[in-house]
Amino acid sequence: MIVKHLIAVVDDDASAREAIAGLVKAFGYMVCLFESAAAFLRSDQSRSSACLIADMQMAEMSGLELFLTLVATGNPIPAILITAYPDEATRRRALQAGVIAFLAKPVDSETLLACLSKAIGAQRN
Repeated sequence: MIVKHLIAVVDDDASAREAIAGLVKAFGYMVCLFESAAAFLRSDQSRSSACLIADMQMAEMSGLELFLTLVATGNPIPAILITAYPDEATRRRALQAGVIAFLAKPVDSETLLACLSKAIGAQRN
């Protein structure tokens, strides 16, 4: 039996959100989309997602703040953060906090697939 994992994509930019979702679907995963961290936190999918892909810079709550909120509330979902403005200090801080990966936009499809595989493996353990 093939298990399709649910991947949550959170990005306040609709075109970026759809682009990431398209890649994730092409890899065979199920996807749920959210325009904000707050919308994700209010949803049922915050408990059933195998992985979170979130934009680092969103209006009300960053992807890293979203990840840390999930950890603090006892729901640590493996997370991949993406950003159009990569910098080493932020990348280091995110990885030290426990995210699976910190990727620059545009996201390389093979890199994203490898990160998703790693995240799904982490979620099983």
